[in-house]
Amino acid sequence: MTRKVHIIMVPPPKEAPFPKGTGAIYLVIVMKIRNSLKSLLKRHRDNRLVRRKGRIYIINKTNPRFKARQG
Repeated sequence: MTRKVHIIMVPPPKEAPFPKGTGAIYLVIVMKIRNSLKSLLKRHRDNRLVRRKGRIYIINKTNPRFKARQG
């Protein structure tokens, strides 16, 4: 199982509560890539198995940390 975590700097939105000119740091979690998704499907009750463009994905709209792709 591999999981990549990226920290990126982005410019603030126009209606930001913090001072102008400062950036915000967001933590971006990239999806897991597994050989088999059978066990990941049962980890959360809202997990859905979908096929898109010939690949199999697990998506979870209520808790995005359960994202995964087979391959």
